[in-house]
Amino acid sequence: MRISLKHWLRLRRDPWRKVFYDAYKQWKRDKMEAKRYVFEGLGPDSVVFDVGGFEGNWAHDIHSRYGSTVHVFEPHPTFAAALVKRFENNPKIIVHDFALGSEAGQLHLSDDGDASSAVNDVANAVTGEVRAVAGFMAEFEPPVIDLMKINIEGGEYDLLPALAASGDLARFGIVQVQFHQFRESDGALRDSVRADLAQTHTEAWCYPFVWEEWHRAQA
Repeated sequence: MRISLKHWLRLRRDPWRKVFYDAYKQWKRDKMEAKRYVFEGLGPDSVVFDVGGFEGNWAHDIHSRYGSTVHVFEPHPTFAAALVKRFENNPKIIVHDFALGSEAGQLHLSDDGDASSAVNDVANAVTGEVRAVAGFMAEFEPPVIDLMKINIEGGEYDLLPALAASGDLARFGIVQVQFHQFRESDGALRDSVRADLAQTHTEAWCYPFVWEEWHRAQA
């Protein structure tokens, strides 16, 4: 894959981004986009978390493939309402119109129709709800969640440590996460979160800042 002038200039300015560009090229070479939907052992009795549901395409695909129950978390009011409408006739796809994080609160989200990413420009943003993940997990049944996909535009640096701190990370059989690299310091943040993951899970495959997958370690 040839690098565009825009990306070349960005790398000149921010050489720390090379980790992502190299990983993305390898991801494309390995044809991983199709492979990341393949999960051995997933079936109709499985429970799945889709954290960062956006338009619901991933949730729809996983349910169509495996028949699993999928809990979709999407705090953006517009996207959440569309998800409720899309899946209103499917009792096995359950929409939660809030985000999960270390603490309860509110999240300012982009309203550009692209993705529910957090923004600093409050004047041009919408507000979404955040619920404390420890409290949510304390009430959630069943105790084992077979798969969790996380794509929340940087929120992974808050959510995953909170799950580790509460002891709930070990409840997830597979964790598939996209870490985001907005600044150079995100490399150290990712390393810290990966250290948390390594306490309960084993890395299955990894393309830094593209996607990576962890499987719960055998007791």
